[in-house]
Amino acid sequence: MKFLVDAQLPKTLADWLNQKGFDTLHTLDLANQNQTSDAVITELAIQQNRTLVTKDKDFLESFLLHAKPTKLILVRTGNLSNKELLNLFNSNIEVIESMLLRSNLIEITSSDITEHE
Repeated sequence: MKFLVDAQLPKTLADWLNQKGFDTLHTLDLANQNQTSDAVITELAIQQNRTLVTKDKDFLESFLLHAKPTKLILVRTGNLSNKELLNLFNSNIEVIESMLLRSNLIEITSSDITEHE
């Protein structure tokens, strides 16, 4: 499973996913880093078959209207510390993996993970 973590989320999330064995990039790893346009991020995710992990609702709109990117994890937790965010992913990574095998859109809140068809 491959991920691309967007700029609104910490690089520590991408690093953690890599440590767990997932092929993961953060926008800071890209040539234009956090200034990379949404269009470039979307195309990279599609070309490299990566699930985009983001807080940016613009990607949700693009997903709903154009099915781009093809797989999306929308993080809707509000402001969490990096430690809390990593704990949330750590506690739920198996569920997230399972959902991504069935669904292209997953929403993560502080208290719930929802898959959408």
